[in-house]
Amino acid sequence: MRPEDFRDPLVARSLLDRIENRMTALARPLTLMEVCGTHTMAIHQHGLRALLADGLRLISGPGCPVCVTPVDYVNHALALSRRPGTIVATFGDMLRVPGTRSSLLEEKARGADIRTVYSPLDALGIARDNPRHQVVFLGVGFETTAPTVAGAILQARKFGTDNFSVLCAHKTMPAPMAALSADPELQVNGYLCPAHVSAIIGADAYRPLAEKYRVACVVTGFEPLDILQGIEMLVEQIVAGESRVENQYRRYVTAGGNARARQLMETVFEPCDAAWRGLGRIPDSGMRLRETFAGFDAARRFAVPIEAAQEPEGCLCGEVLKGKNGPRDCPLFGHQCTPQNPVGACMVSSEGSCAAEYKYGL
Repeated sequence: MRPEDFRDPLVARSLLDRIENRMTALARPLTLMEVCGTHTMAIHQHGLRALLADGLRLISGPGCPVCVTPVDYVNHALALSRRPGTIVATFGDMLRVPGTRSSLLEEKARGADIRTVYSPLDALGIARDNPRHQVVFLGVGFETTAPTVAGAILQARKFGTDNFSVLCAHKTMPAPMAALSADPELQVNGYLCPAHVSAIIGADAYRPLAEKYRVACVVTGFEPLDILQGIEMLVEQIVAGESRVENQYRRYVTAGGNARARQLMETVFEPCDAAWRGLGRIPDSGMRLRETFAGFDAARRFAVPIEAAQEPEGCLCGEVLKGKNGPRDCPLFGHQCTPQNPVGACMVSSEGSCAAEYKYGL
């Protein structure tokens, strides 16, 4: 697609007509899932679900890194924030994610030194400026942010910044997609694969998923017509009885991804099992610091009392992240749970399904 086509209504109409024609030929319903928080926001913002052909269901998956971060990690971060002489540095979305009985924003109001940063290098700068304090960066995110955290750790080791550490909760995207594909209740026919993640890991990373589970995959950009074209490509695959990986976002994503970024991750991190909100523990879906970098692992360095994890009563965030429920299925949505007073993580992040539905769907 040419750059000038991205917002052309005639191109949009043509894509929608082709999708409808293919759905008519298929003569059965389909379920497609996007697994990228930015896709979720764009789909809501542009009202794309309402434009799709009858029988074509588009659902949101675990594409919001803040949303899938479990309560026990939040409780661990809260415990570290209460530790004397400790500065917690975090991306802004994490501030309001509820733990069992508190949040980072509440702890900050009580006097904890919690600072919002825009990159791990900002946190490393805070550590250099405050040599008598321990600075803990909350390492949350997928393969998109993990290389930057790896780079900050390598910089800290190079310059001997030993008061810097990371509480790591990094996760890898193909693993939960495989878990969802194996769920007989969900029956996802195709995935709009995440663009930011794919720029790092490459489109080929989804080939085992497509081959094992016979599910169509298309790496898709963020413009509304990117998404519509990605949907058309998925439907076309399914109509043809195919399950392969296609790359709609070729202007930024390659087959092999970013080799330098992957090398940074592999140098600093190793695979591990990881807990996902709603999905439980998924083998080899996380990243932890290698033994040679244990000195930068906040979980190993600091023994703190961590409150037992407890999900908010009545919150369906976990089911929303699996695509089994929509935001409006939750009894708390728009009443007890709003962006101003979030009960679940899906209402906190700008990439969360509930936040997107609240902003654009009401």
